[in-house]
Amino acid sequence: MHDHDTSERLASYADVLAGELPDTWTSSYLEPDAKDDLAELAERIWDLDLVAASLAEHPLKQAAVLSRPDGAQLVIVDRYDERDGFLVAAVAPHALPNEAYRAVREPNGIALADDPFLGAEQVAGDLLARYDRALAQARHNALGHIRPSQPDRVVLTWQSDGSIATAPADDRASAVLIAHGFVHDPQSGIYRLRGDDTQPQARTLREIGPRLDALGIGIALQHPAGRTAPATASPVPANARTTTARSR
Repeated sequence: MHDHDTSERLASYADVLAGELPDTWTSSYLEPDAKDDLAELAERIWDLDLVAASLAEHPLKQAAVLSRPDGAQLVIVDRYDERDGFLVAAVAPHALPNEAYRAVREPNGIALADDPFLGAEQVAGDLLARYDRALAQARHNALGHIRPSQPDRVVLTWQSDGSIATAPADDRASAVLIAHGFVHDPQSGIYRLRGDDTQPQARTLREIGPRLDALGIGIALQHPAGRTAPATASPVPANARTTTARSR
């Protein structure tokens, strides 16, 4: 059995594994002195099976975290048995509310071979597919009353704090939103426009309507049940309220 105090082995393994996985992953190492970060990470390990059982007996003393640009994360931890290798588990996004995980099956972790190239095949062929499904379901749940947009229509939803949220389905629409002050949360996929100043908010809505329309993308505004729209609703131009997109 390998020496669990040797951080270089874990960090090197994670670096190779990150480079062999599909898409783009980066690797970072949490050393034993990073107690707060390790404790926070342990709370988010998305596992109720192999990795959870190991952590119940052996608290997290070091870890390697693999991160993907969309917010997905995997954690690699020591394996406390008579076999070489490591354990890998999915990490639940901290930006999603607890309610988002209801009825979502945990993408339980797996044991990895000592060879990181073989380990990458194990992750890609098993854990990663289950993790992506669970992530998609949790992110969908997090949308709540935010109705998903379509490629030819962006649905904007007023929020209780006065902000406006949307989940665009088209990269062109996303670029327009970002250019006009919407902030993207990569872990939930939601774009939000702050509502603490109603005049700039109304101006933004007036401006994005023609920009999206030029791309053949319409806009729909919706008000969650039981809530009224802020006063900024009135300055929004009529063409920004349509629920049907102009034909391409």
